[in-house]
Amino acid sequence: MKQPSAFRRTLVKAALSLAVAAPAIALAQGRPIEWVVGYAAGGGSDVVARAVAAQMTQSLGRTIVINNKPGAATNIAAGYVAQSKDIGNVMLTADFATLAANHAMFSKLPYDPQKDFKAVGLLARFPLFLVVGPNVPAKNFKEFQEWLKANPGNASYASAGVGSPHHLAAELLRERTGLKMQHVAYRGAAPAVQDLIGGQVPFGMLDSASVQQYLTSGKLRAIGVASAKRLAAFPDVPTFEEQGVPGYEAYAWQGLVVPAATPATTVAELAKALQAALVSAPVKERFQALSLEALPGTPEQMEAYVGSERERWGKVIRANNIRAD
Repeated sequence: MKQPSAFRRTLVKAALSLAVAAPAIALAQGRPIEWVVGYAAGGGSDVVARAVAAQMTQSLGRTIVINNKPGAATNIAAGYVAQSKDIGNVMLTADFATLAANHAMFSKLPYDPQKDFKAVGLLARFPLFLVVGPNVPAKNFKEFQEWLKANPGNASYASAGVGSPHHLAAELLRERTGLKMQHVAYRGAAPAVQDLIGGQVPFGMLDSASVQQYLTSGKLRAIGVASAKRLAAFPDVPTFEEQGVPGYEAYAWQGLVVPAATPATTVAELAKALQAALVSAPVKERFQALSLEALPGTPEQMEAYVGSERERWGKVIRANNIRAD
């Protein structure tokens, strides 16, 4: 009789342990996920994160909260996530700057782009426009070059930050054409756009998500698009190839990463939710409205893409001696 009694006591203890543990487990699973974005609210990166997060929330059954941490070419945000101990509950929009450019521009980073993160998957590719504000009369690239030569005092261009794809695309354009331009770095595309509209800076290289509504309203004017072909949303804006700059093509892009210590099962769960979000109707419609190209794929595909971009833009950075410190 003693053995069954002891066995029953063991079962009771186990049941009580599970009853205590179950709420804690459910609470952990129900905690919000922090999605860190290294640019200001209202810019293209912020728009993409919020659109995709809304759909991933439904798949995961967990709230996703966007946390904007702009500055230092995404280094502040990247360092924050790389050093986070909240494994399984934090992720980062890691873009062109974070993964492909900063290692070549900064002598020291608060993170290692190849060791501190695991790829979840690519998010989107952004076409880049050369846009002018209301004080610039040029309507095409030829007129823009003539205006710039006649107005050397207005040769300042805006970008979303030092080492951003916007900045490096403009430097590549300068390299290809010999234009003399001075860089004005902003803490994200949104504040750069506002200064363009206000006339504080005459022109800039900016992404489609950040400027589309202002191009449509006429507050800004597109001189050219740095894509392989014209965009469906802006069929009247010619590519730079069409305007005499052969082979000039550049995009902003971004992907989703998590701290390197994140378990493979969690990465797989997030990757599955991300792919479902990118092919969902709401995200497709939002991206189409902003002329964005979704980039669904595996973590391995993201890693291969990042590697090729790191090599390509590292050459541009070194050739132009671009330093951020």
